[in-house]
Amino acid sequence: MTKAEVIAEIAEKTGIDKADVQHTIEAFFNVVKSSMAKGDNIYVRGFGSFVNKKRAKKIARNISKNTAIVIDEHYVPSFKPAKVFIEKIKSSEKLKVVS
Repeated sequence: MTKAEVIAEIAEKTGIDKADVQHTIEAFFNVVKSSMAKGDNIYVRGFGSFVNKKRAKKIARNISKNTAIVIDEHYVPSFKPAKVFIEKIKSSEKLKVVS
């Protein structure tokens, strides 16, 4: 499902204009990105958490040049779904048919 499809479905279900929904979704994404860039985690009860995960310093290898590269410790964004979210996916009948 694309962002445009999500916007269309929200607009259809709520009766809110697509442009307003798009503006709201874009604002949400911007808040998530800027907050996480500042080091803040975001917790949405019943949905999940957007958190910064720390990756340790490591040595990577470039096999073609036979050299070692040091990758410093850094943070990567991560999403951890809530237990309610996980259970909904596990109990989904549509996903059981696909598997």
